[in-house]
Order: sequence, then structure tokens, then C-alpha cells
Amino acid sequence: MKALEEVIRERRSTPSFDGSEMPADDLRQILEAGLAAPSGYNVQPWRFVVVQSHEQKRRLRVACFNQAKTEEASVVIACCGDSDGWRRDADDIIRMGLEGGMPGSYAAQLKSHVESYLSSLNRDQMHGWLNKQVTIASTFMLLTAEAMGYNTAVMEGFEQERVHEVLRLPLSYWVVSLLAVGHRNGPEKYHGGRFGLAHTAFSEEHGKPLK
Repeated sequence: MKALEEVIRERRSTPSFDGSEMPADDLRQILEAGLAAPSGYNVQPWRFVVVQSHEQKRRLRVACFNQAKTEEASVVIACCGDSDGWRRDADDIIRMGLEGGMPGSYAAQLKSHVESYLSSLNRDQMHGWLNKQVTIASTFMLLTAEAMGYNTAVMEGFEQERVHEVLRLPLSYWVVSLLAVGHRNGPEKYHGGRFGLAHTAFSEEHGKPLK
């Protein structure tokens, strides 16, 4: 495993993959990293659809503006959020919390807090909330895959409705991103550069330089 610092420093979005197969144990380790991510109220609204077959990757490629890496990657993980999952999972969320040491006084309030907040969100607000939750989980998977020696690419270029059709997703699902994982084919992508702290970080309030 590579060190986290090395992964963060050296990671690049991979433009092309060699199409090699991924061992099942490696895939499971990557997916389980996503399951370990934090989420609001511990709702864990992410759902991962793993695409490995050549036929399904070919269909998915059409829904991704014909991006070749969709078909070349060892695995493409559709990182989705379920807008209704919290309704079905509420009791299990509380049960797991209690088993993990959650105070009973908090557990008594948690279900009503979750319902009150999430039921108040309109469609766009729910999609915004899911974007945040699922992106954290997909980042956990990306970093884990890179640490294991794989290369990755986060794909935002896709047609929501067509991905739904290809993967036969429930109406409550919102596709946040597609994570392509495999081994790079060809040279490393160039380094696009990153702004420094002076450009992006401030002390106490906006505009005050970070010392």
C-alpha cells in the first residue's frame, strides 16, 4: 500500500486504461472503503453499482458521451445516492448506533431529527445533499484504489437518464459520479498544477492571509 501522502500528491485522472481484470478481493476492499465514509446522521445514502462485464461497459459508454475509458477500465462504479433510503433504513441506523455506543437519549431523538430534516428537502435540495454524501464515499474508494496501486478517473460527463436506463436504477436513485478504476494504459497524464495556500486559504475570515 502506498502512503496516503504519496497518493494525494501523485494521483492523476487517468485518460486510458489497459482493460485488465480486477481480482474480486481488491474490488471488495475498495468498496468497503466507501462504506466506511462519514455521512450526515449516519444515513449512509450511497449505493454502488459495479460494472465489470464488457457488454455492460459498452452500453454505459454510450451514456457517457462515448468516453473510451468507460469501456477500458477494469471496473466502473456508479456512485449513486438513494433519496428514499433513509425512510427504510431509519430503524437499522438507530440499532447500529446503539450497538456502537450511541447514548439512548440521542437515539430517541435521532429518528425524528432525520425525518424532519430530510423530508423537508425539495428535489434539488435532496440531490445537493446526496452529492455531498456520495462524493465523500467515492473519494474514500478512489484513495484506497490508488493506495493499492490502481489508477482512477472520476467521471462527471454522463447523461443521468441514460445511465438510469442502462443500469435499471430505481427512480429514487441520483447518479453523482462514475468512478473508473484499473491500470493506466500509456503515459501518466500531465500535472495541471495547483494553486497554493496563499490563493485559496485564509485565516479567521476571508481575505486575511494564513500565516
